[in-house]
Formats: sequence, C-alpha cells, structure tokens
Amino acid sequence: MLRVGLTGGLASGKSFVAQELAGLGCRLIRADELGHQVLDPQGECYHAVIREFGRGILKADGSIDRRRLAALVFGDPGRLARLNSIVHPAVIAREEALMRQYEAEDPRGIAVVEAAILIETGSYKRFDKLILAVCPETQQVQRAMARDGISEAEARRRLERQMPLRDKLPYADYVIDTSGEKEETLRRARAVYESLRSIEP
Repeated sequence: MLRVGLTGGLASGKSFVAQELAGLGCRLIRADELGHQVLDPQGECYHAVIREFGRGILKADGSIDRRRLAALVFGDPGRLARLNSIVHPAVIAREEALMRQYEAEDPRGIAVVEAAILIETGSYKRFDKLILAVCPETQQVQRAMARDGISEAEARRRLERQMPLRDKLPYADYVIDTSGEKEETLRRARAVYESLRSIEP
C-alpha cells in the first residue's frame, strides 16, 4: 500500500483536497479525528491529560473541553510540547494500525493521512509521498475567519504559531494550489491522484 501524507496550514484547503482524494478511492485517515478519539473518556490519553493539566479542563459530563485545553497551551510552547508528547504517540499508533488494516484489505491501495503538523513533528518521514495544500496567507486568514467565526487578529495569531507554507515547500512531493476556483483545485487533486496510482506500492 502506498502511504501518503497530506498537510498544509491554517485553512489552506487540505481537508477539501482530502475529501476529493477519498472520493477517488483513497483510504482517508484524519489525524484530527483520531486526536478527538484519544481524548475521549475511554481514550488512551484521557487520564494522562487530566493529570498534566488538571480537572479544570473538564466539562460537566466529564469529557475534556478541547477549547479550554487549547486556551491553556495557547502561547505557551512548553505546555503545548507536553500536550503533544502525550497525544501524538497515541494518534500515530492509531494511524499505523489503520494503515495496516487498510493494507491487509487492499495491498495496492492508497492510504492518505491528513494532518496539520506532519513536517514540524518529523512525521512526514513515515510516508512514501507528501502532498502540500497551499494558498496565499491573506486567503488563509479570510477562510479561517469565515470558517471558524474568528477575528482577523485571532486568525493571524494562529498563523504566527505555524510553520509558514513557503518553508514546507521543500518537503513536498506534490503541491496543490487551492487559491482558485473549487473546480480547479479538484482538477489538481485528480491529477495528483492519477500520479499516485501510477506508483508501484
């Protein structure tokens, strides 16, 4: 099975590209969804995160309030690193388990892992190919404001905490520009899919 990483930045269009690749037949794994699962009360990181950050991050029903947790690590690289050291290994273990399952089901298939910080964590090295979704920073800000209902200042603060897209370019095997019309982005995603299909897993 061909293992493909798909990454980008804030509102750079990676989820849109991921959905198209899934529609074309790729097995899609969303790291963010796995991150939610490992923080569920039955998840493997639930108790460790509470021990590290306190019961103040819990909702009334006992589940972790992700917004409250995010606020705790916002702007604090040390606390963010501690959170990542708890969550990322569990997420990666789930990704690897799913890829093994998909490979057993379809050895000649393509598994795509969509994740925001594949390059920053060095996780990109686990993949045969890496796709990067890009668009201008001004467009990232506009999209984030519309999607998340946040201010321009907040969108720019989030961008400042991320590795710039231009610095990610050297790592990418494929770059999909998502700045144009949706149909153009879909055409580019389909072209990347056809290229991936031609690779012997």
